[in-house]
Amino acid sequence: MEADYDKKLKESQTQDNIEVRWDIGLNKKMISYFTIAKSDTDMRLMHGDELRLRYLGELHKPWSGVGHVIKIPDNYSEEVGIEMKTNLGVPADCTSNFVVDFVWKSTSFDRMQAALRKFAVDETSVSAYIYHKLLGHEVEDVVMRCQLPKHFSAPNLPELNRSQVYAVKHALQRPLSLIQGPPGTGKTVTSATIVYHLVRQSNGPVLVCAPSNIAVDQLTEKIHRTGLKVVRLCAKSREAINSPVSFLALHNQIRNLEGHSELHKLQQLKDETGELSSADEKRYRMLKKACEKELLEAADVICCTCVGAGDPRLARFKFYSILIDESMQATEPECMVPVVLGAKQLILVGDHCQLGPVVMCKKAARAGLSQSLFERLVVLGIRPLRLEVQYRMHPQLSKFPSNFFYEGSLQNGVYADERKMKGVDFPWPQPDKPMFFYACQGQEEIAGSGTSYLNRTEAALVERLTTRFLKCSVKPEQIGIITPYEGQRAYLVQYMQYNGSLHAKLYQDIEVASVDAFQGREKDLIIMSCVRSNEHQGIGFLNDPRRLNVALTRARYGIIIVGNPKVLSKQTLWNHLLTFYKENKVLVEGPLNNLKESMIQFSKPRKLINTINPGTHFMNTAMYDAREAMIPGSVYDRSSHMNGGPAYFNRPHDQISYISPERAQSAVANLPVPVGMFLNMAHIPPRFYNQHQQALQARQNQRNRSATRKGGGGRQNINGRNVSNGASLNLSQTGFNSQASQDMMGGFSQGPLTQGQLSMSQMSQPNYPGLSQPGLSQPELSQDTYLVDELRSQTEGMLSQDSTYQGDRAYFAASQGGQFSQPY
Repeated sequence: MEADYDKKLKESQTQDNIEVRWDIGLNKKMISYFTIAKSDTDMRLMHGDELRLRYLGELHKPWSGVGHVIKIPDNYSEEVGIEMKTNLGVPADCTSNFVVDFVWKSTSFDRMQAALRKFAVDETSVSAYIYHKLLGHEVEDVVMRCQLPKHFSAPNLPELNRSQVYAVKHALQRPLSLIQGPPGTGKTVTSATIVYHLVRQSNGPVLVCAPSNIAVDQLTEKIHRTGLKVVRLCAKSREAINSPVSFLALHNQIRNLEGHSELHKLQQLKDETGELSSADEKRYRMLKKACEKELLEAADVICCTCVGAGDPRLARFKFYSILIDESMQATEPECMVPVVLGAKQLILVGDHCQLGPVVMCKKAARAGLSQSLFERLVVLGIRPLRLEVQYRMHPQLSKFPSNFFYEGSLQNGVYADERKMKGVDFPWPQPDKPMFFYACQGQEEIAGSGTSYLNRTEAALVERLTTRFLKCSVKPEQIGIITPYEGQRAYLVQYMQYNGSLHAKLYQDIEVASVDAFQGREKDLIIMSCVRSNEHQGIGFLNDPRRLNVALTRARYGIIIVGNPKVLSKQTLWNHLLTFYKENKVLVEGPLNNLKESMIQFSKPRKLINTINPGTHFMNTAMYDAREAMIPGSVYDRSSHMNGGPAYFNRPHDQISYISPERAQSAVANLPVPVGMFLNMAHIPPRFYNQHQQALQARQNQRNRSATRKGGGGRQNINGRNVSNGASLNLSQTGFNSQASQDMMGGFSQGPLTQGQLSMSQMSQPNYPGLSQPGLSQPELSQDTYLVDELRSQTEGMLSQDSTYQGDRAYFAASQGGQFSQPY
């Protein structure tokens, strides 16, 4: 669906009557520059995209040529630049009557489909443990044997804090690790350190991926600092684009490779003439391919984008260890491209409390494509290791995000004095709190495109704030302006250019972008324009808690939000944010030179379900999107009420047990998410979960020992992976009833609601204070049973279609008394 949508979108973007300016690049290739009209669609032009240029005039014979984008529009110019693939027949004397077509390339989608196919049929694509974990099967946790370093910090990288050391240690010892890196917690440094130690363990080269080229370049630079041999593998369409790590790119390392004089001569000839004869070109490609293989085989670390991991140059490589950074921003098929290159140790780094992948087709997004692999694994009960010390924000700026998105767990690694801008005389309402909400009553308008919004009053205030900072000797590159709407972004750029009181060049150097564009980045100062200001239409994009989280956590020294508090306060999370600002006396109005505390009154914020963990109240929308975890009887169902659920665990490999996009209702208690998301935990000690699960584990161990003495199934080691005996046992014959299935799955649950040992009546007893909540009756938490018969028949039908593999991926359900330990 996404591929079809993307294809239709690009093929519909043809533009005619284009004026072209021609130039010659350093490599003698022809470059054409032109301006295209802004599109009303969601499509964005990116470096490396291919465009087809056609000439339809009468001054030259009809011509068509393809080139890749080397320049995209920015604050300075709306011009697009493409480098032509060949100079043959280029009408360089003509400047008008050109047509531009957007070329749709299926490469990325083909690689994703190939990866999913390989995962399904090739037993060597991933280890058995990772295979079953990704499918949501219950498997025993594995601790890998490895020599842990005495000192965990890597050379030329910052010293690690305690949470980072724990994350590194855990990642080195586990075949599957999730590391959650909240804003500014140093996840890039942590990732680079993990890679350094993985290489030192000598399990072959490590593959490092991320969904975007920027993220890959940042991580490549950090890994290179440690002294490892790093190769940055770029798409051939991006080889002409410079980056901070261009010297590490494979094509540039080939140029500097010694002992290949013939290749260098052919390369020099190609640079001088632009093209080679067919015989020389064939020889050049053969020599280059041999050098590429030599460099890749000698590398300690290979870095590329997720889709780039499907490059034919990596086809014959097997990677024991694979790390994917920013995995929350990649779709699941995108993540699978590197994973199927033989992964036996997989580390996913991301933050499911920030923005997920961009999916343009709404139908595909609703079907589940917008959920990342990282998020799905979290929903399935795999607890990520959270980095807990943030080094980016002023301590006052981190308070709200920490409390509302990360359960108050974020600690500050910087002092307030370290985040004061020296020599900047700006009128902060509270000098010790470099933040404020600037109340504005301006009206929103529909932008010229007809598909976006702008707010002229807010734009004028943003310009005044920006000018004030510039007059205080703040550099333009230190300032970032965030707005969720393209209409406002375009208007702000234009407004500051023509209405700013300072030189236009200063405003050009200020980055104005969407929240999505700022994810993973930071600025010293952030000014946010909310835009929306209406009585009835809502606040659109701003209603997304993950988008708000990203916006609030980009600033290092200070943040200013410009918006209409009366409108925004109608949404619960914004109500809490505005109340927080008002309590801190930084909700202000009036002229910039005389800011006064706003007297606006809000309705009392709606009481959160969980007073200890308010963040989960807002983040649970992402959890509910994990439909595969909510389908009763599916491979992901942890319910003990459905015969179909546990029966799924009896199969080695069912090719049709993939994530289903269909909806079905399930009890809240069956979701493997924190119990605090649904019940009031105010009276329960903070460490309740660990104490409770330890008690349950002790009881389960006792039960397992007694079952083993009675002749319960033992354990079997298959290819070094621990699984449970009894694959061919019939559930009804072994007495593997629903209670046993509850016991088996109790160890993986996140809280009391998913524990098999607790009945609903027990949960309301005095021994469990705070677990009974008014308004949440037992029938509401019980499993809906009207679909039981239908789902059971579906389950039996699916089981009859098994196409199983009994090799490396052989998987066995637990026999009676089987024990599954917690992953952490």
